[in-house]
Amino acid sequence: MTDRLGELSAAGVAIWLDDLSRERLTSGNLDQLRREKHLVGVTSNPTIFAKALSDADVYNRQLRDLAVCGVDVDEAVRLLTTYDVRWACDVMRPAYDATGGVDGRVSIEVDPRLAHETEKTDAEAELLWWLVDRPNLFIKIPATEAGLPAITATLAKGISVNVTLIFSLERYAAVIDAFLAGMEQAKANGHDLSTIASVASFFVSRVDTEADRRLAEAGREDLQGRLGVANAKLAYRHFREAFSGERWEYLAGKGARKQRPLWASTSTKNPDYRDVLYVEELIGPETVNTMPRETIEAFQDHGEIRGDTIVEGVDDAERLLEELREAGVDYDHVVETLEAEGVKKFADSFDELLAGIASKRGELAAA
Repeated sequence: MTDRLGELSAAGVAIWLDDLSRERLTSGNLDQLRREKHLVGVTSNPTIFAKALSDADVYNRQLRDLAVCGVDVDEAVRLLTTYDVRWACDVMRPAYDATGGVDGRVSIEVDPRLAHETEKTDAEAELLWWLVDRPNLFIKIPATEAGLPAITATLAKGISVNVTLIFSLERYAAVIDAFLAGMEQAKANGHDLSTIASVASFFVSRVDTEADRRLAEAGREDLQGRLGVANAKLAYRHFREAFSGERWEYLAGKGARKQRPLWASTSTKNPDYRDVLYVEELIGPETVNTMPRETIEAFQDHGEIRGDTIVEGVDDAERLLEELREAGVDYDHVVETLEAEGVKKFADSFDELLAGIASKRGELAAA
């Protein structure tokens, strides 16, 4: 059988899993994916944890102990999720060691209810860092306006960061600036820059979902299914430009690693689209693609590698933005809407997670 995932990895794409659960850990499935499917990273978020805790009884013993000790629901969530992430970090440690710290990373997100509060996000990031206490951890911080200074402050402490919820090209440029400023401050603070890593999670399929809805209303179905990929290709062009200038070269000389672009939300939401669209069209060196298990399996089954597709059609991508404007689809409003919805979705999932823990605690106490 053709090892398509191996070829994807060889093309410079780090394959990460967009999922984490206690059952995946206890069954050995995560380790199996690392050993057999070229998996070199894991991402989590409140939605993933809400589903994991609602579907399994493997958390019951810990929940009971936390309840007996009088631990409140918010802290119980923090302790349970950091436990899973710590375990996942240990499972992925061979990939971390094999890549010299580039991969083998596991991400945990700060409380999404803090997305518009810089100081609390900064404090929560440091709290999660020392709670998990693993060098291959990523702290996920949203790329909101309030998140940008928290990204810089967290990196300045020597903490590795996964910047999440990036939708716009303008915000992506600001994220890179926040990263460079953080690394400059980390150097001034005496940290070894070679130990600090970062990725910038640029969301893809959600962009098409929102743009396609507006294009349908405008009667321009001919433009549907193109903005997500075009947006990512223009972001990758900016990545290559930003990490070739004098400012970056200074940091690289001090041991810094590039903040790699990560393609997130890469499972297709529209069944009319090829199920590996957002993998095949975004292949290129120094990139990460975080996928659910189903997309990983689909790519292994029938994915195609046609070279560095991420650098193809960039001029067409620019023209597409102009065509959208002519069709009455406001790019800036699309990405602003997606950021607001993304923050709300994760905050709602966090509330769902809290409610689920509270409910389970009540059931266990009554049993």
